[in-house]
Amino acid sequence: MADEDSDDLPEVDQSDRGAKILIVDDDAEIIESVRYALEDAGYEVVIARDGNQGLALAERESPNLIILDMMMPKRSGFLVLEKLRRMSEEMVPVIMITGNEGSRHKAYAELLGVSEYIRKPFQMDKLLRAVDTQLTSA
Repeated sequence: MADEDSDDLPEVDQSDRGAKILIVDDDAEIIESVRYALEDAGYEVVIARDGNQGLALAERESPNLIILDMMMPKRSGFLVLEKLRRMSEEMVPVIMITGNEGSRHKAYAELLGVSEYIRKPFQMDKLLRAVDTQLTSA
C-alpha cells in the first residue's frame, strides 16, 4: 500500500488514456501545472485562456471532459456552462475549479450540471482522482 504522504499521482485507468481534456482558465500558473499533470498521466490536453475561447474549443474539439474556472475575463465559467448546456443534449462532464468560497455559487454550479466542484488551492492528486472518476463514469 502506498504511503499517504507520497507524491505519486493516482494511476490512470488504461482505457482513459488519450482522453481529450479541455482546460478553460485564465491563470497561466494553474494552466501549466494542470496541463503537466494531465499530460504526464496520459491525457491529451487542449487549453483555452478565457470563456469565449473555451466555448469555441469545446465545440470544435469535442473534449471528453472540461476543467472550467469560475472567474474569467470575457465570459465567466457560469456563462460558459450555461451556453454549453444549451448547445448540446449530451452532458460533457465538467469539473469546476474556483477560489470562491460561496455555497450559493456551488449550488448554482451543481444546478447547471457540474460533475465536481473543487476549491482553489487544490492538491493535484485530488483533481486527477476527480478526472479519473468522471471519465470512468461517463
